[in-house]
Amino acid sequence: MTEKPENTKVEVETEEKKKKKKGRKRKIIKRIIWTAVILLVVGVAGWSVVSSLQAEYRVTYDPYTATTGSISNSLSFTGSMQLVDSAAYTASADSKVKEVYVAAGDKVKEGDKLVRLSGGETIEAEFNGTVSSVEVAKGDEVKAGDSLVSVADFDHMTVSVRVGESNISEVSVGQSCKVTVSSANASFESVIDKIDYASYSGNNVAYYTAKVNVDTSEAENVWPGMQATVTITLDEAKDVTVLKMDALSTARNNTAYVYKENENGEMEEVAVTVGVSNGNYVEIKEGVTAGETVYKVAEKKEEATGLAALFSGLFSNQRVNRPSRSGQGGSGSGMPDFSSMPDMSNMPSGGSFPGGGSFGGGSSGGSGSGSGSRSPGSGSRGN
Repeated sequence: MTEKPENTKVEVETEEKKKKKKGRKRKIIKRIIWTAVILLVVGVAGWSVVSSLQAEYRVTYDPYTATTGSISNSLSFTGSMQLVDSAAYTASADSKVKEVYVAAGDKVKEGDKLVRLSGGETIEAEFNGTVSSVEVAKGDEVKAGDSLVSVADFDHMTVSVRVGESNISEVSVGQSCKVTVSSANASFESVIDKIDYASYSGNNVAYYTAKVNVDTSEAENVWPGMQATVTITLDEAKDVTVLKMDALSTARNNTAYVYKENENGEMEEVAVTVGVSNGNYVEIKEGVTAGETVYKVAEKKEEATGLAALFSGLFSNQRVNRPSRSGQGGSGSGMPDFSSMPDMSNMPSGGSFPGGGSFGGGSSGGSGSGSGSRSPGSGSRGN
């Protein structure tokens, strides 16, 4: 049997070592290329997430301008105009009308003669007022109880209003008020004349009756039954700085503040001191001057969910809704620069990715991935 020389065996071992070295180099090159691909994919995904978050979570502000004006806080109640004094005069016995001294619409005073009947009976006005109707004429025969003349005082009326239990503590006898009759385009200054505290309930709420007497002598076309509004002014401020209530935000300690834009275009919180409010506008005592524009964060139309909500605090910009110019806010420009990434046009083919995948014409294998996230801390204010 012929034996191989020992030098031949050495040459074979050397050749195998060379092949192993080449294989290790290829694996290293493949891992480098695979790492570069992963970094590229992660970079593109990260850029897409940041861009979408910046677009979705732009903070928007609405502007409000303070003015100078007057403001009042008041209570309003509705009722109807009613007569205080009225009388319908009738015959006390069967008789004949001897004389009629007045006509409908005549003004009369207390003690003025109205009608004279047979038997010497004379009907006189019991108060100052206006003749509202005349039912008889001279020479008429009348029976006991028949209507003769009616008189009403249209210069002095009253309006009764219901005051709920939540407001009755703010209403008192002698309190100033204004009575407005819209249909007659008339307003009258008056006071609360009487309050009936004998309550009655409706819908589980107690109500009380307040009465206001009104001097209507200077007005025309104000008649009984017309709807009236009684307004009681509780607080009033004249010629002060006034701001719309919507412009205010409320801190956790229940103090009010607004946003002002500084010289760098950034929004800063500024505390304000408020005064009289009517629910729509409020007096500003300190913090804002008339003519100054302030801002408030606009309400979000859609709430974020998922990953967007997780990172919304990290990627937020500002936008101001100004009628005269477009809103402000940062935005990304252009794709990330990948010019420095390695050239993979000369990648070797037929090899396999770490973990079983393949490139360069091989079949794809299974793959696994993992991710971690951290949620930034956040605080909130009540608005």
